[in-house]
Amino acid sequence: MKTDKWCKVVGKFNLQSESDTVALAKKIAALLEKGDVLALSGELGTGKTFFTQQLCRFLGIEENVSSPSYVLINLYKGSIPVTHADFYRLTAWEEVLELGLDEMMENRITVIEWPEIAFDLLPENTLHIRFRFSGEAREATINSSVKGA
Repeated sequence: MKTDKWCKVVGKFNLQSESDTVALAKKIAALLEKGDVLALSGELGTGKTFFTQQLCRFLGIEENVSSPSYVLINLYKGSIPVTHADFYRLTAWEEVLELGLDEMMENRITVIEWPEIAFDLLPENTLHIRFRFSGEAREATINSSVKGA
């Protein structure tokens, strides 16, 4: 994974509608390859799961993509397999290790919602996307150079 490939998507994106989120997911999906990790932060309802659903659609995932809040990890088959994790209910970074996520990251694209508990465990080139409410719209801030956008 190369840091410079993220330069096309680093910055702030105003997401006025679902179609803006879909367009952002498409742009990022075009850059992804095995081993890439996306860390999605933001309050409840800011669009993390919707973004992931669209991202998976552009990666050729045909099955229903749902929030893994209660199961912690969903695995999807596609031309590049996708791991979709949600750390919202975890209370310690050791729980992340117990999931074995680090072993899955090599040969899959990994998308993690609520990654804050595991920032120190994420690969250096993780693409961090922070979703937030911005008036009636939403905003996505994307960063790859530091942990946590």
